[in-house]
Amino acid sequence: MKVLVTGANGFVGRNLIVTLEQMEGIEILPYDIDTDPALLDEYTKACAFVFHLAGVNRPEKVEEFMEGNFGFTSVLLDALKKNGNTAPVLITSSIQAALDNPYGQSKKAGEDLMFSYGKETGAKVLVYRFPNVFGKWCRPNYNSAVATFCHNIARELPIKVNDPEVMMHLVYIDDVVEELIRALHGKETRKDKFCTVPVEHAMKLGEIAELLYSFRSSRSELTVPDLADAFTRKLYAAYLSYLPEDQFSYSLKMNTDHRGSFTEMLRTPERGQVSVNISKPGIVKGNHWHHTKNEKFLVVSGRGIIRFRRLGSGQVIEYPVSGDQPQVVDIPTGYTHNIENTGDTDMVTIMWASECFDPEKPDTYYLEV
Repeated sequence: MKVLVTGANGFVGRNLIVTLEQMEGIEILPYDIDTDPALLDEYTKACAFVFHLAGVNRPEKVEEFMEGNFGFTSVLLDALKKNGNTAPVLITSSIQAALDNPYGQSKKAGEDLMFSYGKETGAKVLVYRFPNVFGKWCRPNYNSAVATFCHNIARELPIKVNDPEVMMHLVYIDDVVEELIRALHGKETRKDKFCTVPVEHAMKLGEIAELLYSFRSSRSELTVPDLADAFTRKLYAAYLSYLPEDQFSYSLKMNTDHRGSFTEMLRTPERGQVSVNISKPGIVKGNHWHHTKNEKFLVVSGRGIIRFRRLGSGQVIEYPVSGDQPQVVDIPTGYTHNIENTGDTDMVTIMWASECFDPEKPDTYYLEV
């Protein structure tokens, strides 16, 4: 199946194409502003589906809105008609098509042209009015406040929030692409005469900015956001894609002594914390118990023994552990416990605790196993 994609190098186009490339039986015919115009005739002869994503968002001159959003649509449809190709045509418009501004007027003109084309030729037309689209590869300082905020906040540059109370309606690029693929298979989501992305989010502009600032500070605080919230999870993924390429990594504080080291990696208020513990050969760590805090230990390198003794009991329980045979060992409450490196190399243990360590309420009580 040959699929024509206009605006192939744009934000939506790039994300769509990398998905189409993973699908069997699809040949992509990419077309963008720098493509040889002669190819448009060839592509409109051969294609079985058209994703018309090309458009103008921020031209140098106002009249370029109509030239890009209406004019090229007309050229594309004329080429299809010339070649007698009634393949389905999908066009991405904007919710601003309902507004009386040059951009909205040009988008509305493109929509009307599409509907007329469908009536004239009998071809299936799908018109999507997108709200704000966000996600990886969206250009900052172009047509997306979210992209600009992500780019600037990741670089500690200022952002401008004119009205923090304005409600933003947004769709995530992966949700957009999923819907476009459904449309390719004839399973588009319709709302009246328009098509729509079924998953949409709404949040105030000021709240989005605050959330993005929290993502930036999370690296120094060793936290991760609440990814149970769908919008937060998507926005966090988008934010990370804007990190400067020389700042993907960040340092952690390693607490060292003669026994080895202990390094906190992640702290979350609702899921506890994750740390990396390194023990020298022959070293025993622990010998304490907890009322409520519980832990999981995973030895990933070296070998050792985790020992338990229930409070009030004289019986010691032993669990041999090794990086050669990874297994998670639960550390129940009410058991004093320790971990000993019985090998001749450093033992590396990933440790998860159900609570972030609080020096004011450590819930940790010394007691030899």
